[in-house]
Amino acid sequence: MSELTEHSIECPYCGEAISVLVDGSVPQQNYIEDCHVCCRPIVLAVDIDFDGTVEVVARSENE
Repeated sequence: MSELTEHSIECPYCGEAISVLVDGSVPQQNYIEDCHVCCRPIVLAVDIDFDGTVEVVARSENE
């Protein structure tokens, strides 16, 4: 898996569903992306299994 894929997450602040792009070439990632609705920073933890299964966990900065 070496391309950007779109994943839907729920903002931990406002609860809105937003889409984020995940780089499939990096198996474990941690980064911050602002919510497209409330503009607050979301901490994203991405894990990609050897079979290509992607798990995206969204948390607030204070968690």
